[in-house]
Amino acid sequence: MAALALDTSLYGGLLGDAEFAALLSDAAEIAAMIRAEKALARAQARLGIIPGAAGEALAAALETVVIDPAALRAGLTRDGVAVPQLVAALRGQLPPELRPWLHWGATSQDISDLALVLRLSLVLDAVEARLDALIRRLAGLADTHRATLCLARTRTQAAAPTLFGLRVANWLQPLLRHRARLGEIRPRLLVVQLGGAAGTLAAFGPQAIALMDALADELGLGRAVPWHKARDRIEEFGGLLAMITASLGMIGADLMQLAQSEVAEITFDGAGGSSTLPQKQNPVVAEVLVALARFAAHQVGALHQAAIHPTERDGAAWTLEWLALPPLIQATGAALRQAGEAFGDLRVDTARMRANLDATRGLVLAEAASFALAAAMPRADAAARVREAVAAVVSGAAPHLLDALAAAGDASIDWEALRDGRVGLEPADLLIARVLAEAEAMVGAAP
Repeated sequence: MAALALDTSLYGGLLGDAEFAALLSDAAEIAAMIRAEKALARAQARLGIIPGAAGEALAAALETVVIDPAALRAGLTRDGVAVPQLVAALRGQLPPELRPWLHWGATSQDISDLALVLRLSLVLDAVEARLDALIRRLAGLADTHRATLCLARTRTQAAAPTLFGLRVANWLQPLLRHRARLGEIRPRLLVVQLGGAAGTLAAFGPQAIALMDALADELGLGRAVPWHKARDRIEEFGGLLAMITASLGMIGADLMQLAQSEVAEITFDGAGGSSTLPQKQNPVVAEVLVALARFAAHQVGALHQAAIHPTERDGAAWTLEWLALPPLIQATGAALRQAGEAFGDLRVDTARMRANLDATRGLVLAEAASFALAAAMPRADAAARVREAVAAVVSGAAPHLLDALAAAGDASIDWEALRDGRVGLEPADLLIARVLAEAEAMVGAAP
């Protein structure tokens, strides 16, 4: 097992994601820090904090610099943050007259957090795109199976008939809320960070507040006050990622049960095999969704620990955030990718769903039978009669619940009308329609 399985050549296809890994790479972080330095120089030049000509000259010069991440390693190990060594490396590639104006008055955490926010903006874009595609796919599946009867199970037990389309709609509905949350979190998360050494902006003089706002505008970020130690934005973002992966894990847990040999209501094209049991079709993609959800839940706990950030800056809390956030982002990207692939490969066996319903010998019709009888007799008497019929079926004295009820009395009930299992499911179709309408309004029509 590798130190971080999400990033290895061996495990990356199962647990990692190339697109999200690129957003979290050393090269991406360095590029974002340089972008922050360019924006800072431009904003300071416009406000006269550094010479006016220095801003564009610095920005232009920084376009051509080449930084090897390995060259920053020793400095980061010494300083606990990459920015001091990065600034030294950048100055080494700048004309002498520009070197004093680079990183003027900023602190390492300003640049590091700005680089983080800039990359989180791209992460949000990628999460939204994948979530939108998954929502559309699930909406199409729910619509296709609006009339497909299957067995609802509660606490692992056969409960009552339901519609497979409703089950899919119930997978879909939290994803719609997560999609809305992604939009809601943007103005809180994607904000400027500029505070200087102690969060006071003291090094920037009377133009300090104007500079902070100008830097936000230059980078397309929201305006904010310095938040060096106030990490609730990162907590909220991590919590949302964990919620998304948890919802995907919930779907994965359902898919695992539906693919179980004794249930066999779904299969996956290209399901996982066994080295010694050729008959196996392991639901690997569903298992991975559950594993990634549990992993994400642990990582977000570490982010909450990292938010305990004493004084104006705490290196231990900050370092813990670096350890926890990237794998949480990676896990979310991998889960969204795996979920999209799972539903591309999913095959629904409607005949097996019907067979599993029939195999209950009508016991899952007990609720419907009880309410049908209650129209002809007191509710308590109806419930007692159904319990007696259930006992007869369970003991083997009767082959089917409805047969036992028909033989028990002369109540004018059309038992055959109940046998199919669709009686009372009209609201279920309306629930599906409501979720599908919400999905279409949010991300467009299903394919």
